[in-house]
Amino acid sequence: MPVTVDRREGPYGEVVLRRRSTAQDDDVYEIIANGTFLMDTSDGRSERLLVDAAMAALPEAARDSGPAVLIGGLGVGFSLAHAAADPRWRRIAVAEREEAVIDWHRAGPLAAISGRALGDERTVILHTDLLAYLRTTPDTYDALCLDIDNGPDWTVTEDNESLYSAQGLAVCKDRLAPGGILAVWSARPSADFEESLRNAGFSGVRTEEIPVARGVPDAVHLAVRPA
Repeated sequence: MPVTVDRREGPYGEVVLRRRSTAQDDDVYEIIANGTFLMDTSDGRSERLLVDAAMAALPEAARDSGPAVLIGGLGVGFSLAHAAADPRWRRIAVAEREEAVIDWHRAGPLAAISGRALGDERTVILHTDLLAYLRTTPDTYDALCLDIDNGPDWTVTEDNESLYSAQGLAVCKDRLAPGGILAVWSARPSADFEESLRNAGFSGVRTEEIPVARGVPDAVHLAVRPA
């Protein structure tokens, strides 16, 4: 059975870090928010694809000039670690609203995944709500890689739904440079969300699927801010 490593009550509810052992005696860490499983350290393929797909979709000129990426959600750190391993990213910002999650990376067991990336001079951790940051910052990015809950059809907290609304997508588009890429992780593909992206004025909307051991595949939704 999983063992609770830390439990915090924050402004958005309860967040829990749990540890469980596998048959190979490896420790797997899980993040639970308000009783809902978010992610664990067993398999980071979809988080890495989130970052790689955004880079691959950028125009060649943007890739060559050193693009900037904003990662929405620190999670277990796979997306950040993978971005930091790619020297083409010039700037890597991560927006994370849960102080507990940041602590687990800076001084807890998740540092094994993200420690090198946190020490990278290109990396900055923003302790803030993602949508609030997008609404107020003057900064623009070449890519937004968003993985803040289980996707547009299965949000962990009600306020996360606003990110996937017409108003939320408009804010995302405003914070992207022309030709910039919006990449959104989801626990399952969503045709409705693809339509929402098109209605918000994005082009090149498509979905990449990642097979999982059981159930429907994970998905990364991709969209381009027209130049």
